Amino acid sequence: MDRTERFYTIDRMLRAHQGTTLRQMMEAMEVSRATVRRDLEYMRDRLAAPIAWDHEARRYRYEAHSDEADRYALPGLWFNASEVHALLTMEHLLSSLQPGLLEPHIEPLRNRIRRLLDSGDHPVDEVARRIRVLHMAARQADSDVFGAISHSLLRRYRLQIKHLNRRSGEITERIVSPQRLAHYRDNWYLDGWCHLRNGLRSFAVDAIEGAQVIETKRAKSVSDAQLEQVLGTGYGIFAGDKIREAVLRFSPEAARWVAREKWHSRQSGRLEEDGSYTLTIPYAAETELVMDIMRHGAQVEVIAPASLRDAVRQRLTAAAAQYPD
Repeated sequence: MDRTERFYTIDRMLRAHQGTTLRQMMEAMEVSRATVRRDLEYMRDRLAAPIAWDHEARRYRYEAHSDEADRYALPGLWFNASEVHALLTMEHLLSSLQPGLLEPHIEPLRNRIRRLLDSGDHPVDEVARRIRVLHMAARQADSDVFGAISHSLLRRYRLQIKHLNRRSGEITERIVSPQRLAHYRDNWYLDGWCHLRNGLRSFAVDAIEGAQVIETKRAKSVSDAQLEQVLGTGYGIFAGDKIREAVLRFSPEAARWVAREKWHSRQSGRLEEDGSYTLTIPYAAETELVMDIMRHGAQVEVIAPASLRDAVRQRLTAAAAQYPD
């Protein structure tokens, strides 16, 4: 029985009504007294297991009448790709927080995450050294703005914002009923009902230059179904309710990567006989899609619709004009 199996065996025996003795654990796992003691010490110190010794009953058990014991679950000792990414991302986000009201609570959270990462045969320092999560495109959002958005979102108040349109450079004042915050590609976005445009919009939080909670006006509520219909069906964060289908054809070389990528939950794709890859995805606003198409350069061609094909052609022509002969 390896150590992973022993931890789960000990966990099960500790949860028994009467608890368990050192001798019972030795016999169940066919190991020495020293091995059991090392395992108990590891579970207590590294996995935060609330193991207690009952002097009267002469048994080990989880602490009685403890909320921590009731909630405790032995962490997974082996992590898949998404679990490692989630734990390392959380550790990164916590370590990058600026000092604030949560400061006294942050270090215990970081320690808990590090114990989880350290719960297998691989020390946490080695995990952090060998596995990297890079956040390359994150933009800094104003903490006061983020706080106002969070307050109005959870208390269901309207919000007055000053929003920068990066394309035109214009700043407009709007009244928004916040619906949800989304973290997408390392940046925060506010989904809300814009009372100026009388419709659902997504706003990059870092493009909001001022935010004031209007506690005298309740936020307009939008159903989850409507939010998903307008903001969740098309490609990217800036979606809409007028959905079109983009058909993209990638070269055989690019297909080796793109065929394994997930661009949208409702995408469909097929490998062609010549090794190329045809990808079909729904979209509403083309801005973000055009940027993602352009990063593949000559390795992709827009087959349909004609409007998207023209938009990509215009961007490529403008880019080529930056490099005259």
